[in-house]
Amino acid sequence: MTPDSSLTGFLTEEELKEGPGIPSAARRGKGPVAVIECLEDIPCNPCESSCKAGAIVVGEDITQLPHLDGDKCIACNTCVHNCPGQAIFMVDESLPGGRATVMMPYEYRPLPAEGDGVIALDRAGQVLGDATVIKIRQTRRMDRTATITIEVPKKWSMRARAIRLKT
Repeated sequence: MTPDSSLTGFLTEEELKEGPGIPSAARRGKGPVAVIECLEDIPCNPCESSCKAGAIVVGEDITQLPHLDGDKCIACNTCVHNCPGQAIFMVDESLPGGRATVMMPYEYRPLPAEGDGVIALDRAGQVLGDATVIKIRQTRRMDRTATITIEVPKKWSMRARAIRLKT
């Protein structure tokens, strides 16, 4: 039996497979694209209103799930830091050598530095393994939500959703 997020507190890979915000593997292989892991029917639409490319649609009833048109996504990253639920990531599976990058919102302190080795974690907080911080972005416009991009093995690109600093 597959665990249910209402019982575990985190989304399972099975629950996400058919999510309307999950781009195809083919699209992820073409370059960076938003991955929307929002499966809650709650009144929310900052992702749609912040998407200048029109790639994210919630619709008039803002309790609907956000739908992503991966072909329209220009990877501007605005949706990642504008999502109040921290449910949007930017995934790029086009790197050579079986590598990928995952950009995620990060509101903890201290911030790691670019080049730092960190530990990649899955949605449940379980250790996946070593990752490298390749970019940190934090601007006044991002309202104290930094984004961190890590490089991981491609097989973790749809699993790595948090980091732990190495001590």
